[in-house]
Amino acid sequence: MRDTLSLLGRGDFPALRRRGVSALQANLGYRCNQTCQHCHVNAGPHRTEAMERETAKLLLELLGRCRATTLDLTGGAPELNPHFRWLVTQARSLGCEVIERCNLTVLETPGQEDLADFLASESVQVVASLPCYLEDNVDRQRGKGVFEASIRGLRRLNALGYGTRLTLNLVFNPQGPSLPPEQASLESDYRRMLSDRYGVVFTRLLTLANMPIQRFGSMLASQGIFDEYLSLLRGAHRPENLDAVMCRDLVSIDWQGYVYDCDFNQMLGLPLRLHGRPRVHLRDLLGESLADNPVVVRDHCFGCTAGQGSSCGGALSTQAESTLAVDGLSGSGEPAMGLRARFAPGTAGVDLR
Repeated sequence: MRDTLSLLGRGDFPALRRRGVSALQANLGYRCNQTCQHCHVNAGPHRTEAMERETAKLLLELLGRCRATTLDLTGGAPELNPHFRWLVTQARSLGCEVIERCNLTVLETPGQEDLADFLASESVQVVASLPCYLEDNVDRQRGKGVFEASIRGLRRLNALGYGTRLTLNLVFNPQGPSLPPEQASLESDYRRMLSDRYGVVFTRLLTLANMPIQRFGSMLASQGIFDEYLSLLRGAHRPENLDAVMCRDLVSIDWQGYVYDCDFNQMLGLPLRLHGRPRVHLRDLLGESLADNPVVVRDHCFGCTAGQGSSCGGALSTQAESTLAVDGLSGSGEPAMGLRARFAPGTAGVDLR
């Protein structure tokens, strides 16, 4: 896989400063039962990195001291960390909301047969990746049979009250080098198609832009369109999205306990800066305030401010579809020409018809 940090200059992304910390997002490890082409973590079944119990204890201590209200657990597949359920239970006992980022197929992984019941018993908010409501598109991006397994997982969660009584958010990301379609209209399409065809309900749809890093960035570079995609993001930058970017209120923690301004910086090896330290660990934040601390930015940050904006919570703003028609994009957020034509077969944008 090609290095992408060297392709991301310091550029002209606006300087940002933090408001504080309201959420901790912890990566529990890179092991995953899937290998997806868009994955910015480069996760997979053979990765062995995993957060240890002592690091998880420090995470809980910081959670209590900084008065963050949310613990956001990600991976890999965070459920495959042996301390996942203990961590969830402890965080819930502190009164924190827990978000778990689930690929859905993990619910059928051996040893995880009761996972859905556990999540419901702790009222964990589930954010589930489903990059399209069409089987062929999902399987092209995530592997054969993934769509059917995902629908089974969604039905299982629905039976436990997810999508009605409990929060079940779905995540869409484009398959190719384009901005996501307008979130509200795409959510309506998802509701209609999933309900009519499969009887599935959910709370919200979150649209996320693909970041030009790790697997996706490497693929762009190998196709010779990395700079074009970065130009697309830069050209669609909207200054009004800067107030809502996640790095102003969230910190990202890797499996070893080191701290970053966001999950994307974590994957690029760009640590949070504090008091001149080359790297900041969880233990360094105990008793510290991050209010007004500068955020480390590079050109990939345009992926969070382009168009309607993108974050772990979905779009940052509401906008007309026409504002997505930039640098070769059609109004639906799919490439009309240029990037699409030169992208490798099997990685084209999602057909939403």
